[in-house]
Amino acid sequence: MALGFTEMEARVYCELLKGAPATGYRLAQALGKAPPGIYQALASLEHKGAVLVEEGEPRSFRPVPPDEVLTALQRGFEVRRREAADALRRLHAPVQDDRIYHLKSTAQVMERARAMIAGATERLLFDLFPPPFGALAPALTEASARGVSIAGLVYDASPKVSFDCVRSSDADFVRERWPGAQLTLVVDAREFLVALLTPDGTGVKQAIWSDSVYLSCLQHSGLSAEVQQSAPRSARTRLARSFSLIASSPPGLRHLVGQQSLSSFKRGDTP
Repeated sequence: MALGFTEMEARVYCELLKGAPATGYRLAQALGKAPPGIYQALASLEHKGAVLVEEGEPRSFRPVPPDEVLTALQRGFEVRRREAADALRRLHAPVQDDRIYHLKSTAQVMERARAMIAGATERLLFDLFPPPFGALAPALTEASARGVSIAGLVYDASPKVSFDCVRSSDADFVRERWPGAQLTLVVDAREFLVALLTPDGTGVKQAIWSDSVYLSCLQHSGLSAEVQQSAPRSARTRLARSFSLIASSPPGLRHLVGQQSLSSFKRGDTP
């Protein structure tokens, strides 16, 4: 039914899988349903490419093998998805509104996180417990391969990846006492996502997202300082140069204060 079959269609198809060929009358007897409803379901299944019909008197029906049905459904969905994406993209006019939005489901949180990572252009900071890190590591790796500078806090041993993962200096305490799995992303200091997931990462306790560059700059500054504080001394200067808000001047900061003002500040010019 989750694939788009009605309950009757699903029951008829599954019954055919158990024993075919079968007539509509035999299917009605096996399922305890009225024949008109069975024949209507069979006609729909034939249209969807899920049953084969042997013409005769009476007609008999055979199921198309499940792998063929699922492959056809997947191809049909991909065509419809591309068409919908094109149509919706033409309608969508994104605007920055600086508001804070609440996200309610894990799927929504994770898709927003992946979209943020995919849209990163220069710098990305994160604070990820093991469940969300495992889910987002492939996307982070892809972003790193595109040249995005990435660093963040993790709470297990630092994994071998192409970007900076710093084990939090408070990892043991936080993992023991924190009321869930933390997920924080700050992308280009222009948008941020903060979410408290259930400990196994499958539910959402609280999650917010915003494209306020002011709030994103604050999140970037705070998270950058945490990463530097937890990093080995030998890495702190490099991380400060690459990720501190003023030194790295990510896009959000340039938008907030203006490129000319930022350049003057870095040179030490008197306003």
